[in-house]
Amino acid sequence: MLFEGRQQETFDAGVVASAELEDLLPEAVGDYRRARAEANPDAEELRWNDEELLTALGCIRRDVANLLRPTVAGLVLFGSPKALRRFFPMTRVDYIRVPGREWVPDPERRFDTVELRDPLFRLIRRTQAAILDDLPKAFGLPEGELQRTDSPVIPQRVIREAVVNALMHRSYRSASPVQIIRYANRLEVRNPGFSLKSPEHLGEPGSSPRNPKIAAVLHETRFAETKGSGVRVMREMAAQAGLAPPLFESDRGQDLFVARFSFHHFLGEDDLRWLARFKELNLSDADARAIVVARENGAIDNATCREVNRVDTLLASQALGRLRGAGLLEQKGRGSATWYRPTPRLLDGSPQAGGLFAKPEPLPPNPPALSPNLAGLSPELAQEQASRERWLAELPPDLAARVAGIGQRRPPEVLRSLIQALCAVRAWQADELATLLGRRADTLRSGYLRPMLKEELLELTRPEKPNDPKQAYAAPRKLE
Repeated sequence: MLFEGRQQETFDAGVVASAELEDLLPEAVGDYRRARAEANPDAEELRWNDEELLTALGCIRRDVANLLRPTVAGLVLFGSPKALRRFFPMTRVDYIRVPGREWVPDPERRFDTVELRDPLFRLIRRTQAAILDDLPKAFGLPEGELQRTDSPVIPQRVIREAVVNALMHRSYRSASPVQIIRYANRLEVRNPGFSLKSPEHLGEPGSSPRNPKIAAVLHETRFAETKGSGVRVMREMAAQAGLAPPLFESDRGQDLFVARFSFHHFLGEDDLRWLARFKELNLSDADARAIVVARENGAIDNATCREVNRVDTLLASQALGRLRGAGLLEQKGRGSATWYRPTPRLLDGSPQAGGLFAKPEPLPPNPPALSPNLAGLSPELAQEQASRERWLAELPPDLAARVAGIGQRRPPEVLRSLIQALCAVRAWQADELATLLGRRADTLRSGYLRPMLKEELLELTRPEKPNDPKQAYAAPRKLE
């Protein structure tokens, strides 16, 4: 990784020394031309000959002997199956069907495997077809129609995005295939190459492509979404289908990226019946979503909890701490490597002495799971941070998520709306609002609180004493 980071050019732009132009399929180039014409019929590169086109795409280059040779990107995009087997024997897609919910290492228990090796455009189509043909189907009868319609349990667009992302961002330097594993309850897409984009920012605008030559071709032909939006599209499409949110895991140690897609509808009737076993624990919506994900995937960590509930690190830590204290999750690892697995109490839901249906122990003001976030801070800052964590935990989950993600650069109307929502929950002193929102108290007073008082969007709790040290701001009664 250190060596790769020092290179002036990316791996996919490098020349394959012993490859020949005959290793590139004219039919695959034709596939590109048709896809490009569909995306943009007026694209100027459609008027170039094949040599000019491949040179412009970075798919062929001259070597030290001034001979034109295919690059890594050229072979991946347009190489024949024979050439791909010769130069990149492990650069393929393995579609694996496993019985049950867990990987089975026992050789006596067979599973089906299909190996796919083709130039990239054909490989994407073949892989997508293999997955869709095998997925469980949901059917419906639209009103006014006489025939039922069948559709895959995971939307087709989600499958396409997952396949394209895996093949576009995988490490072609690694001698490992992309593995797509179909379990009884989920689909996993595993590609070599950890995400160059921080997992916390997946789905946000902007992209960090490992293979820019390959990525550019896929974007131009609209196989890939607008840069940085593939993950967001998968999340939105899964939500529209009522499915559990897809989970993404990036592992630098193993140089691996995993996307998991669940087959079951999130918090459907079965989930709600199962959650009813824990009704005496008074689980919040965020707690319920977390334990459903832990049950389906066998584990959950802070990043997954954040993703499922759209909250920040602090709120996710609080939720996981509550579930651990209730005996539903067992903590593993330490520090940034902390993760949780479901306990037998969570999996079987049977009442046991001492605990499953007992009231969970109340969390201390600063839960142990949050203590690493306070390490190294001054006493004053640590106290402010602890207060903020406590107040966030008291807010409704949706409002807490908005406060946690406010950041510093937001339009004034967004901050005004958030202040109104907070003051509708309870009265806040200016210093408390400043701590919650990460602003200076004097700036908040002059720029927001006083103007909102004049506009009657807020009111003072002690209007007879405007300068009272304990003065607080609340939503007017007429607006509550």
